[in-house]
Amino acid sequence: MATGRMSDAPAPIDLASLGWNDFFAEQIYETETHLTPMRLSEVRRNRVVALGADGPRELALPGDILTTHLAVGDWVLVDPEVGRVARALERRSGMQRKSVSHRGQSQLIAANVDTLFITTSCNADFNPPRLERYVALALEAGAQPVIVITKTDKPEGDTPEGFAARARAITEKAIVIALNAKSPEDTAVLSRFCGPGQTVALLGSSGVGKSTLANALTGQRLATADAREEDAKGRHTTTARSLHQMKIGGWLIDTPGMREIGLHDVGEGIDLLFDDLTELATQCKFRDCAHAGEPGCAIQAAIDAGDLDRGRFERWQKLKSEDAHNTETISETRSRGKAFARQVKMAKRQKSGTKPAKKR
Repeated sequence: MATGRMSDAPAPIDLASLGWNDFFAEQIYETETHLTPMRLSEVRRNRVVALGADGPRELALPGDILTTHLAVGDWVLVDPEVGRVARALERRSGMQRKSVSHRGQSQLIAANVDTLFITTSCNADFNPPRLERYVALALEAGAQPVIVITKTDKPEGDTPEGFAARARAITEKAIVIALNAKSPEDTAVLSRFCGPGQTVALLGSSGVGKSTLANALTGQRLATADAREEDAKGRHTTTARSLHQMKIGGWLIDTPGMREIGLHDVGEGIDLLFDDLTELATQCKFRDCAHAGEPGCAIQAAIDAGDLDRGRFERWQKLKSEDAHNTETISETRSRGKAFARQVKMAKRQKSGTKPAKKR
């Protein structure tokens, strides 16, 4: 475990320090030994930037790989002779949300993440329901959720200890750390998550000190802007996700500030976050109990007895309903897209007079 103040000198890069392990190595076929493993550090409109033992390299993509199917943190096999991605490897874990700009679509956030730093601050930005969403996202991806509460040097409305206690009340599955991101001694507490081979994703709203924290962890000056005093919302100039080496050797995936985090396909994460309610629901008389007044409902009995907070129950139901709706909507959109593609392909065949190949 790393201790003390983080060094300003970045550690040397090799595949192991980038996070390469047997999970990825076992995916390489004997016919692919001439290809070079690299990790994506940027995903642009039509190209990507990847890191390897020799440093960063901009790469072209084959026609069957779209940038929307890739995420920062993914591993790819590269043909070094032509500077092109040959194929993407299966990711160990991935984080995604419902797209804000495109209805019925999902948006990849990061891939192969070990720890999710969920940033909030000791002011009006602190929002337990939003933190629950981030924790569910982390649990679904198999990442350790760490709620990092910044700006302990100028708290508003409560003490740093008070904000930390409210965060711990959300779930026991998240580690809670309150700190001043401008203090090297404070940020050193995060060192245990930041060593060689480890990957951290940094998520949170704009204006919570997220970029200040990223700068402290990486020793770089990443894009940022001052927060507006009137509502604690910052203007964040980061426009894309990117992978940066941290000062003690690990890797940080920085992301734009997110005030919305629409959940999609994170049912298991929600069940883990609310595992007490998930277990309690199995004790209901009816398997399809909606917990809305049915006889023998264990959930309502716990609320009536004062053993379960109604607000927490309602947030559980809201998250489950939203996740189910978004997951179904995105699935329907993909099915329509595939059906349309089949129709277009058939129309082209009919126009050209060619017959489809027989299935063997």
